[in-house]
Formats: sequence, structure tokens, C-alpha cells
Amino acid sequence: MKESWWLDAPRQPDADCAAAARERQNQLTKPPGSLGRLEQLAVRLAAMQGRDQPQIESVWISIFAADHGVAAQDVSAFPQVVTTEMLRNFASGGAAICVLAQELGAKLDVVDLGAVHDPGDLSAGNVSRRARLILPWRRP
Repeated sequence: MKESWWLDAPRQPDADCAAAARERQNQLTKPPGSLGRLEQLAVRLAAMQGRDQPQIESVWISIFAADHGVAAQDVSAFPQVVTTEMLRNFASGGAAICVLAQELGAKLDVVDLGAVHDPGDLSAGNVSRRARLILPWRRP
């Protein structure tokens, strides 16, 4: 692959490959449409790649998390401490997305953009970009 591939004009989606990918989806052992949007994305990716069986060679998943002032108004289903615990769970590999990332051989980043409760060190490979929290919902 050449180094400046991003300078090339994008290839037009191949309608024949999309049709072949759609047909392939119909041949798989599963109820048609049972994978929902994932099936549509697979067909679209096949058309973009010009092949009936799309491939992804390098997957990078990023999870961004933060709290907002709405939870302070008692309208959220969970308290803000849940955000912190989820950040810790993502960073330690305990969430479902972690299993999927591992299965895909994907790079997984967890980015703390400002949980109300500081989760502390999220371990190597995870990022803290804590923003200043502004709670517009509070009245003076």
C-alpha cells in the first residue's frame, strides 16, 4: 500500500459487490435481518471495498465517557458514580466491548473526559483528558 493513499479520490461503492454481499447475508445460518444494522454495514463496507466479503485489518475502538449536569436533576437512571465504575471496568477489561475488542484484535482506548468522580489511574493505554465540569443546571 502506498504511503499517500489518503490523497487518492475515494472509490465509488460497487453495486455488484453490494448485491453479492447481500446475497451472502441471506445464505448465512441466521434469520434474515437478525443482526440488524450490522448486516447493512457489512453490505455497505463490501461495496466500498469492492469485494463480497468485507475485511477489516486494523480496528481501533475508542470509548469516551463523562458526566453532565442532568444527572444532578434526578432524571438519570443511574447515579454519576456508575460512570466512574464503568470507566474502571472498561480500563480493566471487564466490559463486553473489551471481549469484542480482544476477539477482533482491536486496539481499545478508554478516554475519561470528565467523570464527576475521578476514577484514578486507568492503566496503560487509557487516557485521561478530564475537562472542567460546568453544571448549567444549578441555579445560584
